[in-house]
Amino acid sequence: MRFDPEYVQHVLQENFEDAKTFLLEPLLAVHYAHLVMLAEQRIISLQDARAIRDALDGISVADVRAASFDGTCEDLFYYVERLLEHTCGADTAGRLHTARSRNDLAVTMYRLIHRDWLLSVYDATLHLRASLLRLADAHGDTVLVVHTHTQRAQPTTVAHYMLAMVEQLERDAARLDAAFTRTNQNPLGACAITGTGFPIDRYRTSALLGFAAPMVNTYGSIGAADAILEGAGAVAIALVGLGRFVQDMLLWSTGEMGYLRLGDGFVQGSSIMPQKRNPVALEHARALGSKALGLAQAVTTMVHNTPFGDINDTEDDLQPLVHAVYRDAGRAIRLVAAAMSSAQFDAPALEARAADGWSTLTELADALVRDEGLAFRQAHAIAARLVTETAVQPDAPTAQLLAEASESMIGRRIVYSDDAVSQLLSARHFVAVRKTLGGPAPQETSRAARVNHSALHADRARLAEHRSQLATAQEALRTSAQAL
Repeated sequence: MRFDPEYVQHVLQENFEDAKTFLLEPLLAVHYAHLVMLAEQRIISLQDARAIRDALDGISVADVRAASFDGTCEDLFYYVERLLEHTCGADTAGRLHTARSRNDLAVTMYRLIHRDWLLSVYDATLHLRASLLRLADAHGDTVLVVHTHTQRAQPTTVAHYMLAMVEQLERDAARLDAAFTRTNQNPLGACAITGTGFPIDRYRTSALLGFAAPMVNTYGSIGAADAILEGAGAVAIALVGLGRFVQDMLLWSTGEMGYLRLGDGFVQGSSIMPQKRNPVALEHARALGSKALGLAQAVTTMVHNTPFGDINDTEDDLQPLVHAVYRDAGRAIRLVAAAMSSAQFDAPALEARAADGWSTLTELADALVRDEGLAFRQAHAIAARLVTETAVQPDAPTAQLLAEASESMIGRRIVYSDDAVSQLLSARHFVAVRKTLGGPAPQETSRAARVNHSALHADRARLAEHRSQLATAQEALRTSAQAL
């Protein structure tokens, strides 16, 4: 068959190059696994299986990668099949495709590479968690004021903030792991869409390829695309969280805020302004993350409103896009992890500014509730009145203005000493009394960090287990093929 040059140029040639990059090793792995199963089930003879095995062994990955598309075959599958025919003959080579279709072959290859890509991003999130946990461990007592609605809100600690991001990354890891679990199911054996009358063993090919189990319904094995979407969706959620964190870190790096200083290896200067320290590593991470997020949305768009079945929209044209999602997501996450490992915080300067702008006023209202038995709304009103009166009488002692504000609002004077009011309005006191679960008090963030470290250790072990299982299956496949 000769294809039209326009079709070759715009589709087949591009897909052939993409397949050599992404799918060659998965294709060969599926060939070996299917071959072993066919021989063990006596669907093909041992003599033919050995001949095909030897032909597969003789394929040079480097040579295939160097090959140019010449239009004489449709895709990489047919190109490799032709190599097998040249080695062991068309009659023998053709037996490898018994009880199989390019449909189930393709979706099996996609799942093989998607699960590796998922684990790579999972690993990147672990690196970022470790980086942020190191900051939390070092800055349990570093007080700073944080914002709501872009306005100064309340004091907390660097540790408290970082642990919030760590917990989000833990949830990201759980989503990525769940996506891996559902991706790690084997569609091989579904054939074109209805399975086969041959006595194949789908559990055997699943084990040889490192899948947890075969997918069940043969139509869904070929037609469903939710695993692709789930993986891209889990990455997209992680990227949204990462982007919000990076935006904060860029704001913290401004001269006006001065919270954060990155190491010299993650900043660049200006060609004209000698004083500049531009936190470009974080800017690049933001750009990469935004790019990957856009690509993840494009994955959904490509699959949206396509038929529920075998369709090109979910196949070769989609795979480079999926790969780019995982690649750029991993780059962004790892870059942030590296940049934050260099982060420096000026603890005295941050604490000196933390109580500015009445950021601790909630604690004064809380004290009025505890000490005076007021309803919180009454205490809130008195505290708000204090702010107003301070603006009118900026030189008056705060304790005096508090007494006047309380008398104005509830008809009686509430008297504290100047030292007591100063203590109630201090940023460190504000943080220290917030010992509730998940709060910023140092003893609580220290406890939380220990839990987060344990979770990180468990997730590292889970990643290692996944990779070990895949490596074990790969070795079992090699051994089984050679034992034919």
